[in-house]
Amino acid sequence: MSSSDLPAELGGAKVLKFAEVTPDVTATGATRHIVGGAPFGPAHALAVAQHDGQYGTYLFYLNTAGQVVTDTWHLSVEDALDQASFEYEGLLWIDVADA
Repeated sequence: MSSSDLPAELGGAKVLKFAEVTPDVTATGATRHIVGGAPFGPAHALAVAQHDGQYGTYLFYLNTAGQVVTDTWHLSVEDALDQASFEYEGLLWIDVADA
């Protein structure tokens, strides 16, 4: 994915890190996400993002259209990345602010 394809913002939150769930990434099955009463996952991509002036960090789960389908809230970026690692093995994160 080129840097021009990376989302700078999702749901009004500034994206800090982004990772695609490629064929090299394995969903661990350690967590289930239910959206609209049906299981969702694996995600097409993940993003770690923060709202300006708000406490905490979101881990967003995106579909193939790049839309946020669900999220989890975490105290810090590190906590969000730990959660992502709990759910997926082999993620390669891109620092969006540096891209």
